[in-house]
Amino acid sequence: MRRLPIYFLIDISESMVGEPIQQVEEGLASIIQALKSDPYALETVWVSIIVFAGQPKTLVPLQEIVNFYPPRFPIGSGTSLSKGLGHLMYELRNNIVKTTYDQKGDWKPIIFLFTDGVPTDDTTAAIGEWKRNWQRSTNMIAISFGNEADGALLGQLTNEVHLFKNTSPQSYKEFFRWVSDSIKTSSVSVESNSSGFELAKTNGDTISKIDLSKAADKKPLVDDNFVVLAAKCQNTNRPYLMKYTRNLNEGDFGGMKLLTKSYRLAGAFPVDNSYYELADDKVENRIHSDELIGAPNCPCCGNPYGLAVCACQKIHCLGEELESTCPWCGTKGKYGLGNGGFDISRAQG
Repeated sequence: MRRLPIYFLIDISESMVGEPIQQVEEGLASIIQALKSDPYALETVWVSIIVFAGQPKTLVPLQEIVNFYPPRFPIGSGTSLSKGLGHLMYELRNNIVKTTYDQKGDWKPIIFLFTDGVPTDDTTAAIGEWKRNWQRSTNMIAISFGNEADGALLGQLTNEVHLFKNTSPQSYKEFFRWVSDSIKTSSVSVESNSSGFELAKTNGDTISKIDLSKAADKKPLVDDNFVVLAAKCQNTNRPYLMKYTRNLNEGDFGGMKLLTKSYRLAGAFPVDNSYYELADDKVENRIHSDELIGAPNCPCCGNPYGLAVCACQKIHCLGEELESTCPWCGTKGKYGLGNGGFDISRAQG
């Protein structure tokens, strides 16, 4: 039986924490449900899910959709697209059946790449390997979740770079319906000995193709669209993330209109210990506390102060106790409010 392999390569960096990753979980489940009800897809489609943050991981190995059960998605630190691509290429080398004199191999694999930010590593070598070995033998669709992904860089991987305007729960439903419809039309196409790759039509309100001819500025290796602070609960020892989104304000400076940048709290979210397993190598990035607007409660135990910084420079929560213990280094001490701002270690986003 010839297979139509579908790979999902999904960014699970800190900036995806909260609603985005929850919507992706629910969306993947809806895709599988839709494919299981389609006779053409049942005959041909096999699915795999690979996630990447600072490190990559095969969350679901390539398998028939009839046996597929949607997984829970972890969150990791960093956005190492080069490692994500490297792991994808490893999986393709080991799982795709090639056509030989004696047998017909798999149809061209279709890869859906989802990302909401910019890579936090150098992607030059990985993109070069992709172009040499896989660009012609696969069909990749790169999806930017919102306006902040590096479209020019994604355009080096594929001509099919699309913007998903993730503005509401309904837009997520429409997007994942488009993905499942695209897989269905492709499965029909291979069965009729056609090209094997055909995206479903879209009205452009939710999903639109990005114009790759426009020049783009070089993006920084630290995602500037979000600030994510990694912390640990003093009472449960569980990690959690505080997510801030970029906020531009117009100010009048000596008669000149200038934009100033700050970051506003979007929420605090508990994560599990796989966050560390999927983290990038240690990178020292800092942000000044004056740039952050808002501070949360601890999402793990409810302590009223979720952003306390120990002398070891790590972040944890505080309650009303007289003496606190840092869950990172074990130091005991009393905390108070300092004068002026201070630098805080930030994750790569």
